[in-house]
Amino acid sequence: MITATTPRTTRKLPAEYRGKLMSMAHDVRYPPDTRLFDEGGRADHFWIIESGTVALDMRVPGRRAAVIDTLGAGELLGWSWLYEPHRWRFGARTVGPVRAHEFDAEAVRQMCRTDPEMESAIALWVGGVVVRRLNAARTRLLDLYAPYGSGARG
Repeated sequence: MITATTPRTTRKLPAEYRGKLMSMAHDVRYPPDTRLFDEGGRADHFWIIESGTVALDMRVPGRRAAVIDTLGAGELLGWSWLYEPHRWRFGARTVGPVRAHEFDAEAVRQMCRTDPEMESAIALWVGGVVVRRLNAARTRLLDLYAPYGSGARG
C-alpha cells in the first residue's frame, strides 16, 4: 500500500505526473545486505526508497567494488531503466532493512510513450538525478584513488 506522503524525489514532477507514476508503484521490503542489481545487468525496475539505506557501487578493475554513493528515504534508486541500452551503470545493495516503492520500468516507459508531456517531465526529473549521481561518483572515485583526492571540502 502506498503511503499518503509524497516521496521527496518525485516532488520535482508536476502533480499530475507524480500521481500517475505513483499509481504504478507497489511496495516492497528488503532485508539488510540484499543485492538489488549488478552493474551491467538488465535495468527493468526502479525504486523510490521509503525507508532505509542503499549503497551504490561501481566495479574498479583490480580492486573490490567501490561504494560511490548512499541513498536514503525519498530518493530515486535506478535511472538506467530510462536510457538505452537499459543496463545498470552501477550496482546496489541494501545497507539495512529497506522499504521502497517499486516500479516496472517497461510499464512506465510505455505510459511515457503515450503521453509525450509526461515523458518529457520524467526525462527531466531522471536526468537531474543522473547528473547528481555522476558527480557524486566522480568525487568519490577521486577521493578513493587520486593522489590528492577530489579537492572537495568535507
